[in-house]
Amino acid sequence: MAKTKAATKGGSKREKPPALDQYKKPIIGVALAILAYYVLKGMMAKEILRVDMTATSNELELRDVLFGEDSSTGNRNYAVLCYPESAVFPISSVFQDAANDGSAPAQFRVMDCDIPMPGSDEGKTVIGRFKLSKKTRPVVFVSGAIGEPKQVPAKYLKTGAMLTKALKNLLEPKAEKIETTQDLRSKCLDKDVCALMLKGSKVLPKYAKDAVHKLVVEHPKITFAAVDSSVLYVKGVEAEFLEELVPGMPRFIVFQKSSGTTDKTKVDSSRLKTTAVALDVDVAYGPMSNLVASVVSGTATMTKVSTTPTIKTRTKKLEKTENEKRLRSKNRESGGSSSSSGGGGAGGGAFQSTDNDGSAAGRKAERDRRRAEHRKNNPNYKEKTPEEIQEMERQRRIRMEEESKKWNMAPEDADADGGEGAGDEYVMDEDWDDNNNGDDGDDEETDDLDEDDDEEDLDDVLDLD
Repeated sequence: MAKTKAATKGGSKREKPPALDQYKKPIIGVALAILAYYVLKGMMAKEILRVDMTATSNELELRDVLFGEDSSTGNRNYAVLCYPESAVFPISSVFQDAANDGSAPAQFRVMDCDIPMPGSDEGKTVIGRFKLSKKTRPVVFVSGAIGEPKQVPAKYLKTGAMLTKALKNLLEPKAEKIETTQDLRSKCLDKDVCALMLKGSKVLPKYAKDAVHKLVVEHPKITFAAVDSSVLYVKGVEAEFLEELVPGMPRFIVFQKSSGTTDKTKVDSSRLKTTAVALDVDVAYGPMSNLVASVVSGTATMTKVSTTPTIKTRTKKLEKTENEKRLRSKNRESGGSSSSSGGGGAGGGAFQSTDNDGSAAGRKAERDRRRAEHRKNNPNYKEKTPEEIQEMERQRRIRMEEESKKWNMAPEDADADGGEGAGDEYVMDEDWDDNNNGDDGDDEETDDLDEDDDEEDLDDVLDLD
């Protein structure tokens, strides 16, 4: 009996499963909560207007949405969802959530992108006209004041928050990033006014970044750009307009296009001519704002950019070369001012430059000084184009040929019919040649001096203003 009791006592005990009735109320409550959430969400959802593609009278609204041509709406941008009119499925929840968020700087619209656009003779649709990809679902693009429609990439269409962030990056004004010469020309120099920030490090200091953000909002029609000058060098700008790079310290310069363009596809494209003015104090919002405002108003003193700026990789060799150029420019300016102040000394009234020591470098410095003084005294001078300089050189050569013909005259006793003396050759006395053989070195020196004088005359002709 003891064994039987032990076996019975150690055996497994099975419980009955609970009744399902006790879970009915919690399940019904969860279902009602989910239903109420979606109903409330639908009631709170913002209404998204549809652009009617069938009405011909709606062409003005369509052009405003696609190209931003309606001036009455201002600088308005749009986020558009391609959604057929006969669709039975609901609007994309990603697009609807971004519209409900309301923080994106865009007006939300839906349109049927597969219907021919009103006024299109060829019957093109929005998909075909702007080459939008239907493989990306949903098809969302931005347009309006920023230009023609640009499709939003698929990686930003996963959630409403991601789409909102993408719209802010695409539509909010910001500084352009410059990395190549082509970027500098297309994004900055081709614009009417462009302000370029040369960062002294990879990350721009917070005070400079805040200043740029304020200026971008204050001047929406001006292009702002930034380049990492710690690894890139803006040749044609830094040595001519800016101080030497100090690591971590940003520099600021404003360009204003005079004429021309770098876009060679345009029929009437001419050589780009631009001017610039640099900020001569530390970077801060106040001085930067004043400089930009003076350029816009036309009160700033602009300096012509002699060569089109280019982007180069910053190297020690390049920095050394450009620093020497900067130093020579400063010495030339200081030398010109000092020599001009001492021009009325004991020279008997004749001007003598202390830089001109008779060498080629000294003569060139003298010509540069006189050229700078002439331009300073004549502010209305105009730079000659390469074509004008070439024409001047051609005319100079013609004059030289005419003068040489005057000096190459025939002997006076020569007869017109080739009589006595016409065919005689003058033979130099050999004794005279032998006696003067030692003067060859002097002749070579004279030839060298003549060549130097010719080079100076040519340089003076080419540098005329």
